Amino acid sequence: MRSDANIAGPMTDPVPGPRTESAGEDVSRETPPPMDDTPIGRAAQLAVEALGRAGEGLPRPEQTRIMVVANQKGGVGKTTTTVNLAASLALHGARVLVVDLDPQGNASTALGIDHHAEVPSIYDVLVESKPLSDVVQPVHDVEGLFCAPATIDLAGAEIELVSLVARESRLQRAIQAYEQPLDYILIDCPPSLGLLTVNALVAGAEVLIPIQCEYYALEGLGQLLRNVDLVRAHLNPTLHVSTILLTMYDGRTRLASQVADEVRSHFGQEVLRTSIPRSVRISEAPSYGQTVLTYDPGSSGSLSYLEAAREIALRGVGINYDPTTHIPVGSQNNQHSMSEGIQ
Repeated sequence: MRSDANIAGPMTDPVPGPRTESAGEDVSRETPPPMDDTPIGRAAQLAVEALGRAGEGLPRPEQTRIMVVANQKGGVGKTTTTVNLAASLALHGARVLVVDLDPQGNASTALGIDHHAEVPSIYDVLVESKPLSDVVQPVHDVEGLFCAPATIDLAGAEIELVSLVARESRLQRAIQAYEQPLDYILIDCPPSLGLLTVNALVAGAEVLIPIQCEYYALEGLGQLLRNVDLVRAHLNPTLHVSTILLTMYDGRTRLASQVADEVRSHFGQEVLRTSIPRSVRISEAPSYGQTVLTYDPGSSGSLSYLEAAREIALRGVGINYDPTTHIPVGSQNNQHSMSEGIQ
């Protein structure tokens, strides 16, 4: 059963130990265990604590951080990571925009945003030069969270962009012309390295790569890193891989820990210390048009994304954060060429 932080909080008996029912009775009885000793009570308590931590707020970046969530390998958790990190950052008090660049529109669905064919979408921004402000919609469940939805029209945008002027930088220009104040823009890319992904890489400054803790986790990643190097050399000198997030981590398997060790050995401190567990709640949430943060705030997936968001925010101001100890652990290393040794 899912918990709901809005209706159930930690309920404890104000006086510990046995309690008598009244002074006039000679029989004293012990009360039942407090509510937070039950699974529902514990889940509710976790939810309240998680949302309480989220409400604490985090240092806001000096300028908008534009993060491109990319990995041409499908099924690694790009969309899930995009929407849940965005919701987590918004719950921490930031103003966040999700740009859905995947023609499937899964990020729009997960945020409860209508994206049928007639809805103004990111397609109109890229191909028709419509202002980004005309397509951005607020996410009703999370204050401070906004979405530029994708529609099925985006499926043909790859071909239509080929003949347009400045085809690689159309998203960048739209974002630069967007006047509303934002702390973060997270761009959800399709599982390919075509013109839509190139537009995202030109528009962004940071690349966030979700890596699934499964066999062949690093398969094909070298091509993405080479593309990042090419875009940095020719189109966007500020672009760099800032964040690697391990997803679908199953602590019961030896394979997951082996993959995690391999990824950390390749990428070093770019890898977040927080990893995202394999979770039924994370998988269920999009079918209700929600992120896991609102669907089940006390779940392990929700807590992990909140910690990952905290780590990303603190790294943005030069603090490396250890979620196990909740203390800074030094500064990040400088960006290095990570495509070496990865095929």
